[in-house]
Amino acid sequence: MLKGFFNVPEPKNEPVFDYAPGTPERAKLQAALQEARSKEIDVPMYIGSEEVRTGNKVPLSPPHDHQHLLGHFHEGDKSHVEQAVNAALGAKEAWETMEWEQRAAIFLKAADLIAGPYRYKINAATMLGQSKNAFQAEIDSACEIVDFLRFNVKYMTDIYKQQPPISGDGVWNRLEQRPLEGFVFALTPFNFTAIAGNLPTAPAMMGNTVVWKPAYTQIYAANVLMQVFREAGVPDGVINLVYVDGPSAGEVIFEHPEFAGIHFTGSTAVFQTIWKTIGNNIEKYKSYPRIVGETGGKDFVIAHKSADAKQLATGLVRGAFEFQGQKCSAASRAYVPSNLWEDVKKYMQEDLSTIKMGGPEDFSNFVNAVIDEKSFDKIAKYIDNAKNDGLEVVAGGNYDKSKGYFVEPTVLLAKDPMYTTMCEEIFGPVLTIYVYQEDHFEEALELVDKTSPYGLTGAIFSHDRYAAQLATQKLRNAAGNFYINDKPTGAVVGQQPFGGARKSGTNDKAGAMINMLRWVSPRTIKETFVTPTDYRYPFQGED
Repeated sequence: MLKGFFNVPEPKNEPVFDYAPGTPERAKLQAALQEARSKEIDVPMYIGSEEVRTGNKVPLSPPHDHQHLLGHFHEGDKSHVEQAVNAALGAKEAWETMEWEQRAAIFLKAADLIAGPYRYKINAATMLGQSKNAFQAEIDSACEIVDFLRFNVKYMTDIYKQQPPISGDGVWNRLEQRPLEGFVFALTPFNFTAIAGNLPTAPAMMGNTVVWKPAYTQIYAANVLMQVFREAGVPDGVINLVYVDGPSAGEVIFEHPEFAGIHFTGSTAVFQTIWKTIGNNIEKYKSYPRIVGETGGKDFVIAHKSADAKQLATGLVRGAFEFQGQKCSAASRAYVPSNLWEDVKKYMQEDLSTIKMGGPEDFSNFVNAVIDEKSFDKIAKYIDNAKNDGLEVVAGGNYDKSKGYFVEPTVLLAKDPMYTTMCEEIFGPVLTIYVYQEDHFEEALELVDKTSPYGLTGAIFSHDRYAAQLATQKLRNAAGNFYINDKPTGAVVGQQPFGGARKSGTNDKAGAMINMLRWVSPRTIKETFVTPTDYRYPFQGED
């Protein structure tokens, strides 16, 4: 067994390729896309040492070309969840007693595999399976997951280094960070391949074993992640990947006495149901489960009258419509002062008139398809209701699902700051703007704070530092990630740890040591070198 105090490589954010014409990475990504589209793959579940194929095949198709078949995945049932739980528990002792530097080496290798030989494969899978353009796929499925892995290894070592002081002569105090007792459930969303990779690997890195259930619409890229983890040396049973519906998973996971925690990203309604279920079952568990979740938001941009109209318009277009508004952090409501509105409107209309929409294989397309028909129908209903209610459609407003699930970037103007699309999460390319009287900035801040139950991201555009300071203070609980003179999206691991409170989740900050601490249970150890042999204390002596 190795002995030593080991330093890990100092993490740096993975450089982002821009895929400009003529670059070698553009050609490699185009080749990876062509190869992926040219074949149909068969995607198994990964449980313990087995690749499990049930024969219950579900098709995988690009959202932007739903008649094209990329392959099938094998859907499981409750028995496969039980099998995955047993595999996780069976792998637990060997994994948690493995030296930490060996675990670190596995995930550092996974990071290098994604940054290197798997980069174009995983980007292509994300582009095809989730309809992301090349740049959005690059910052997600290559760079962000690489950053999560490398920075989390550093956070892990920093946690292990934290030790209590020596309290006096003859005593040695130590702190041990134990994995949770039981297994962890990772429930991951469709919109970020990096989140799908981070949610199971963060607990696993700290010595836990995991049952991972991804969204069906992300399985195409999740399969590539699992291939990376296996090649990197993650032992059998440490991360078990299953494809089952939510109720089937829940009936097994949340009834099991060894359930130790959940790492979740998804909807508020689902997370609240999970929390209630855990609460109702609390007497069944060996320990109180860790509940870590990020659930979305109704993210805002507010501008002060001193803001630059062009900068604001650019921030709104990028913040609202990159990846079709399907980021938890996407700008969904904006508050624009009356003195800026006409210029902002003009600049946004000019920009949106030049935006191309289509499949991500054509790199000139800025906007691609929304994830599936259910999402498409929901977004279309919001747009139709807004039209029927008399809202001005500043831009967009059209949609078509004949070939793919395409919704135009849509800008609505609401005269009522409490109109539905100013309050409810839509998770699509719809931005609603409310124009406030330019001298009523403080009242507008109150609106921002009270309109939504969420608290994920938000931004202030202002060239008046007093106004920026006021917004930062007044909106301190309205956003866990707050931006000054920038769009409210694009958090970078190691720079802006991500997460919000209120109805946006537990704010355990993915990409920070805070999150990693949730997956360990500390034990303090006090060792006395010369043990007393007399019960009496000095104060008992006679004068």
